[in-house]
Amino acid sequence: MSSVEEFRAEIRGWLKTHLSGSFAALKGRGGPGREHEAFAERLAWERHLAAHGWTCVGWPEEYGGRGASIEEQIAFHEEYALADAPARVNHIGEQLLGPTLIDHGTEEQKARFLPPIRAVEELWCQGYSEPGAGSDLAAVRTRAALEDGRWVVNGQKIWTSLAHESQWCFVLARTEPGSRRHAGLSYLLVPLDRPGVEIRPIVQLTGTSEFNEVFFDGAVTDAANVVGAPGDGWRIAMATLGYERGVSTLGQQVGFRRELDALVTLARRNGAAADPAVRDRLTRAWTGLEAMRAAALHGTDPSAAKLYWSHWHRDLGELALEVCGPAATLAAGAPYELDDWQRLFLFSRADTVYAGSSEIQRNIIAERVLGLPKEPRP
Repeated sequence: MSSVEEFRAEIRGWLKTHLSGSFAALKGRGGPGREHEAFAERLAWERHLAAHGWTCVGWPEEYGGRGASIEEQIAFHEEYALADAPARVNHIGEQLLGPTLIDHGTEEQKARFLPPIRAVEELWCQGYSEPGAGSDLAAVRTRAALEDGRWVVNGQKIWTSLAHESQWCFVLARTEPGSRRHAGLSYLLVPLDRPGVEIRPIVQLTGTSEFNEVFFDGAVTDAANVVGAPGDGWRIAMATLGYERGVSTLGQQVGFRRELDALVTLARRNGAAADPAVRDRLTRAWTGLEAMRAAALHGTDPSAAKLYWSHWHRDLGELALEVCGPAATLAAGAPYELDDWQRLFLFSRADTVYAGSSEIQRNIIAERVLGLPKEPRP
């Protein structure tokens, strides 16, 4: 048996043993449009993972990880999804900030922030998008200035996932007055439990509130809490986005496959599969998912990967309502109770917008991959 097969068997056996008892009820809980479900219980589950060494498996051993290879990380995410384990609450800290600090942080930053992430003692959110600076991230206007050994932050962030459950936020802010676009930005680590920070949840189409507005009004963080050099924030922010679209997306694809399999089962049961057009779309969805997996395993361009999976998943949401038929237009109960297919449709409308809109991904592919001329900018 290869080391990857042994690793896969180990995590599969551990999940079978531990996703039981009080944790058994968490199977399938959480996820897009359902992020409010059993949050405290899922946090306890993730701390249980940490206590047994199953968080941050891809981190180097010197930082508390398992030093798992890419193949082993893929096996972990796939087995986690196949076990129907609950949605993770520490994804942003473990998969985004942690790797950023490992590659670009100081030794002091690693010592301070990595252990609480690995132990799931501190949760993180991402302070990138702003009103007027979402897809065009280089237009951020949140500003920060060094005063008496501290960064003082003023501005607003929006669409900040799970900010209301987080203790810290990594913030892209303009720290050089008069700078424009990619220049003069810094990547700051800002606590959310201090004066000068206000968090307002945003009610989504699903009726839940994963996203938030975050207002900084004289919020402060230590001068040492800048990752990379001041003014080098764009490079660090782009590194974080690269980690966001890494191997953990293969676990996401296992979730996609479960959704597709369940939809095929429903189509056969309710007769929708008798429609040749529906069968054709289900077949295209299956082949599209196979192509997505192959591309991920061979290291496709991150922008191309984001563009592909977001449109695939949005289309699956539309197909789900077609399979469900007219009943899909009615709420399951009052005042606004949705079933899984309705949540899939509503939440997947955002897939082509968050984490880099499709328009921006196409521009990146055109300019940086294909070498086409850049669009004129004012």
